[in-house]
Amino acid sequence: MWFFARDPVRDFPFELSPEPPEGGPPGPWVLHRGRKKATGSPVSIFVYDVKPGSEEQTQVARAAFKRLKTLRHPNILAYIDGLETEKCFHVVTEPVTPLATHLKAGAEAGGPKEPELSWGLHQIVKALSFLVNDCSLIHNNVCMAAVFVDRAGEWKLGGLDYMYSAQGDGGGPPRKGVPELEQYDPPELADPSGRVATEKWSADMWRLGCLIWEVFNGPLPRAAALRNPGKIPKSLVPHYCELVGANPKLRPNPARFLQNCRAPGGFMDNRFVETNLFLEEIQIKEPAEKHKFFQELSQSLDAFPEAFCRHRVLPQLLTAFEFGSAGAVVLTPLFKVGERLKAEEYRQQIVPVLVKMFSSPDRAMRIRLLQQMEQFIQYLDEATVNTQIFPHVVHGFLDTNPAIREQTVKSMLLLAPKLTESNLNVELMKHFARLQAKDEQGPIRCNTTVCLGKIGSYLSAATRHRVLTSAFSRATKDPFAPSRVAGVLGFAATHNLYSVNDCAHKILPVLCGLTVDPERSVRDQAFKAIRSFLSKLESVSEDPSQLAEVEKDVHAASSPGVGGAAASWAGWAVTGVSSLTSKLIRAHPTAASAETSAPQGPAPEGQPSPAPTPGPASPASPASSGRWEAQEEDRDTAEDGSAADRWDDEDWGSLEQEPETVPAQDCRSGGRVSLGGAGQASAPAHRPPEADWSSWEAEGSWEQPEGTRLASEYNWGGPEANDKGDPFAALSARPSAQPRPDSWGDSWEGLEAESRQAKAELARKKREERRREMEARRAEKKNSKGPLKLGARKLD
Repeated sequence: MWFFARDPVRDFPFELSPEPPEGGPPGPWVLHRGRKKATGSPVSIFVYDVKPGSEEQTQVARAAFKRLKTLRHPNILAYIDGLETEKCFHVVTEPVTPLATHLKAGAEAGGPKEPELSWGLHQIVKALSFLVNDCSLIHNNVCMAAVFVDRAGEWKLGGLDYMYSAQGDGGGPPRKGVPELEQYDPPELADPSGRVATEKWSADMWRLGCLIWEVFNGPLPRAAALRNPGKIPKSLVPHYCELVGANPKLRPNPARFLQNCRAPGGFMDNRFVETNLFLEEIQIKEPAEKHKFFQELSQSLDAFPEAFCRHRVLPQLLTAFEFGSAGAVVLTPLFKVGERLKAEEYRQQIVPVLVKMFSSPDRAMRIRLLQQMEQFIQYLDEATVNTQIFPHVVHGFLDTNPAIREQTVKSMLLLAPKLTESNLNVELMKHFARLQAKDEQGPIRCNTTVCLGKIGSYLSAATRHRVLTSAFSRATKDPFAPSRVAGVLGFAATHNLYSVNDCAHKILPVLCGLTVDPERSVRDQAFKAIRSFLSKLESVSEDPSQLAEVEKDVHAASSPGVGGAAASWAGWAVTGVSSLTSKLIRAHPTAASAETSAPQGPAPEGQPSPAPTPGPASPASPASSGRWEAQEEDRDTAEDGSAADRWDDEDWGSLEQEPETVPAQDCRSGGRVSLGGAGQASAPAHRPPEADWSSWEAEGSWEQPEGTRLASEYNWGGPEANDKGDPFAALSARPSAQPRPDSWGDSWEGLEAESRQAKAELARKKREERRREMEARRAEKKNSKGPLKLGARKLD
């Protein structure tokens, strides 16, 4: 029977990379890249091959193996695993790169910055202080080849081959036998008498001076070159001269050297070093200190190295959120670091934390996420959005804070392309219907209308047919003037989603009523929209063959490319973080007079909503009330005139809570309304309708003129004098005592009142039937004469 010995190298859980070695410290060690077989995670592997007749070098390598295995310090090369056989030694450490290679790569990319070098030297000196002061060990091999850099840019001290005890209990320093290392020896070692008084750290501090010279000037050609500081920074030169002084007794202890360099104005007194020192002690810092640190961190990240931000700052930010109480303050630096990550790294490291953040009850966290959603929405897949994010975001529609409701509406522009058909066409439309009809904040009602126009192209054809016309028609009857403007521009931006019949019977009658609106801005936009829709109808009338081309998008499936003008709306929701409609008010201060004798919010329950103009209204048909799907009728029928009420008539389902009344002044100013421009759009009969829409988009958005008022100065509910002498000012008094037959608020309130009455009547009937059923059962039990069941009580 044959027995085969197992190969320990083959059974080793790490393997060498086929790439050529990267070098290593002076001596027999060779540095290879490697990986862990089970996970594929990268490591570095130092390999020493045992050769015949090299017993002394083998003893040095074995001692280095033992030292590295037992010494644990953040600034010393981290040992992971090792293998010792008769033929070789394998030492596995964290993945590192030799300092010389790192500096060469940095020089090719523009050169490492001085703060980065100051922190690297800080780490090496701190490691020497640990060895000398805490362990009483002399490194005896400090040089460029003994320093390594990890993926975060942290410098690690290695090369422990020639280390010995400072107390002399383990014998003197081992013989190196490597000529390249002799130039780093201090001059006192050349004294054969050995009578020169020294400190235990004197030799290592001399070698530290050699390392500093090489970092700034390149490889050291000879010891005499140390007399010329070369490119060493001026703030470091005095301390460098102390290190390479001829008197070993005057060389400073590593701890005192750090203290000197950290003095105000010193070489290591900079923001980068302070940030690293804070991160090292972040677990013991007070919450107030952490909060201040994260607030100021974003301003410094642009000046920090990319590797440091990705591998040093990012893990601390994620840990601070998951296990600390940092809260929303970590979001700004987190997203700033995320800009430097690859897409796959972003999904693996940041997206899971974002999902947890969306479920947080912290309002500051939620509003920050909504405001900065554009920075991470591209990394979220549809499944994550619909199952883990959207269910939490929709709670913002019911929040009592107007700012959260507004940001939730704006965020839908970014989420809509990723929502499922159910979430987009049912759940979201339910909340939009409620906000547009019931929200007491005029700016939020306006935002809802704007957002609906922006995402109209993503809706299904059936939802577009029954929602858009009704929603924009409701907006044109809002007492808040910017909402009426948004309704008109909503029609314009989605013009290609309506059939010719809808344009003639449903849209133009609504727009014609706005031509006598008290607000000049509303009238101007209404006239432009009317001319454009008339141009569209006229072109089809002159050439009926264009009908198919004009209506090609009406029944098209949802697509972001549908609705040419809608694309130009996307400015407000992705720029700025505050109210878009408040800036509209500042740009049009006369809009305040639109609510002279009307409340800012919708009409109270039981009262009709005031109409924007006392002009003729399209008749309402009771038969169309309570259903969404519009039937194709003859052009002279009056039923199509009631299509505006179908946005309200749909039973979207009951919501669990009603928002509390919040003063409108809480909605601050911000973003802009740019719904296609505000220029001239007159269209002759022979001009194609697309020319009118393109002219709207080409012209500029509304600008804020001099002397306009802030949203907080706006008269939200009370009367305000109109000092412009507008000939339409007399029309601003809106009749509320005699509601119009198709009053928007009346249809909404009436439908809800009837629904509540029907439910109450049904519940009362069920309770009555249940009561009669229970009485019949009791009577039947009482009159029964049969044997009782075991354990039953006799009632007679």
